[in-house]
Amino acid sequence: MQRKRYAPGRTGSTARTAVALALGLGLGAGLTACSAGAPADDIAVDAKAGPAAPVAPPGRYRTLFEACGAVPQATLKDLLPGAAALPDAEREKAYRGVAAVTYDTDRRVGCTWKADTPDASHRLSLDIERVVSYDAAVSDDDRAQEVYVRKQLAAGIPVPPTAPPSTTGTPVPTGTASGTASETAAGATSGATPGAPSSTASGKPAPTTTPPGKPATDGATPSGSPTSELTGLEPRVLDGLGDIAYVDDVVSTVGANSLQRAVSVVFRTSNVIVTVTYREQTTGSTEAPDSAELQEKARNLARQLAERLEE
Repeated sequence: MQRKRYAPGRTGSTARTAVALALGLGLGAGLTACSAGAPADDIAVDAKAGPAAPVAPPGRYRTLFEACGAVPQATLKDLLPGAAALPDAEREKAYRGVAAVTYDTDRRVGCTWKADTPDASHRLSLDIERVVSYDAAVSDDDRAQEVYVRKQLAAGIPVPPTAPPSTTGTPVPTGTASGTASETAAGATSGATPGAPSSTASGKPAPTTTPPGKPATDGATPSGSPTSELTGLEPRVLDGLGDIAYVDDVVSTVGANSLQRAVSVVFRTSNVIVTVTYREQTTGSTEAPDSAELQEKARNLARQLAERLEE
């Protein structure tokens, strides 16, 4: 039998290892060639895909300040005269206020304060909301304007034509009269009932001889006072406060012989909406709290908060 010639360095296991390495190198080269793929110029592009839609800018404010600490103590002393007669511990508690329960203090905060006197009770509330738009095509400011307009219309205050436009595409009601003065006069004289209040062009009853502000109940307000149109204290749009603002003034009957006046000042600055509500309720008096005084105090506080937002 013929023996096989011995080849130095070529044992059986060594040969098998060499074959395996050769196969591995060949397979790797094949995979590399496959992974290289086609050239970039040969990649098909979807012709239907248009340019990316523009993203609306975010609002100016990302956080909110703490509401109960936003009102200076000197202002609280003026708004809550009954707190001065309280014991030290109770007075400090009254000035500290009660924070509103919210789930995200970067989105909404609030606080309330109250103090009573033998003749009247006073209550102050503050609500601060940061509006965020979850629609990339609508900015935070535009969404906040939509929220603000709904609040103003709910208060029965027409939105002036100069208000910032809404971005939803739906026209915002302006509440302005479309007819002329002669048409209004003709409509008022034809079919008018003697002794009944006339109607304005917007369909709302003309103001009667009630205290400044609007009654929240069935007209249980003292008679003989000047009309709101003569005093200029009617609910209205305010100038020089934030981007846009309004004041609401509501008189209501509480119990058998008490009246309450609630003045609300609402303003928007960028994507933040601030609501200041100041209430005074009389005890055993048939005269409503003074509208001018309450409006002045509420507006002064609103201006302080607007200045803080500008810091």
